[in-house]
Amino acid sequence: MSIEGTDLEQRIAHLNGELEARGLGFRPHYWLSDEWFTPDGVPGIAIPFYLAHPRLARLELAQMLEVEGSDAESCLRILRHEAGHAIDNAYQLRRRPTRRRLFGLPATPYPEYYTPKPYSKSFVQHLDHWYAQSHPDEDFAETFAVWLDPRSMWAARYEGWPAQRKLEYLDRLMRELARTPPHLKSKRQVDPLRRLRKTLGEHYRKKREHYGLDHPDFYESDLRNLFSDAPEYAKNPSAARFVRRIRKEVRGTVASFTDSYQYTIDQLIEKIIVRCRELNLRLSDSEEATKIDFMVFLTVQTMNYLHSGRHRVAI
Repeated sequence: MSIEGTDLEQRIAHLNGELEARGLGFRPHYWLSDEWFTPDGVPGIAIPFYLAHPRLARLELAQMLEVEGSDAESCLRILRHEAGHAIDNAYQLRRRPTRRRLFGLPATPYPEYYTPKPYSKSFVQHLDHWYAQSHPDEDFAETFAVWLDPRSMWAARYEGWPAQRKLEYLDRLMRELARTPPHLKSKRQVDPLRRLRKTLGEHYRKKREHYGLDHPDFYESDLRNLFSDAPEYAKNPSAARFVRRIRKEVRGTVASFTDSYQYTIDQLIEKIIVRCRELNLRLSDSEEATKIDFMVFLTVQTMNYLHSGRHRVAI
């Protein structure tokens, strides 16, 4: 497996073209690994293996219910973000006082969870899950990605926001770096695919554990408001079977509403199905009305889960 000859090659070329258009001479190096990441001190980007082969992309979809970076637009969003980390490393920008003052201290420990503030204007909005709010380094990378994106119109979109100062700083800083060679030119690769010895089963077991639920925050009373175990509804469709039938549709819709991982929502749905079966709940209204009510219920439960400090930082 390699990047050459795949769609990834074209998307990397597109990113390099954006860097060139901005006058930057720096180019990250790329390699295949198990996930998206840019290691500390390395001016390069690791790309997940499943994007290098369609069969592996189908496996990722089957295991995690979505394929991060599978289409050109989402792939470029992630590449721009990781390029922000790579250029941060290449020029050792985290040592600069202004960078530390505007974005925070890079030495801040990464949290296992974070609680985003969706309406905060102190951060740009680029990747899902308000990811700029998870850590100072992610804030820098997200701000760089917005600055780099030729379609972001950042000067107009963020006018008057506190985040505007960060973007203007990035703009001045990148103009300065356009005339400066990188401090670090290492081509080191961390955890390249050829050196990984874990099985696909081990990989996906760990990944599912990371994005799964610790404890679902739904209550029996909520389910009884949606469904019923009263004798007069005994001949109505089973709530468990109904939820299982609409599972894929509502999972995707609620994920788009809440900027959540589909896998996390699917775990919550599975626990709801099990509890509906245990309580022998049945529909007490039409299927169309119940689907709408269930979607609202699931959206509320997902938002409660995320905004109680349980929003995962990506692996």
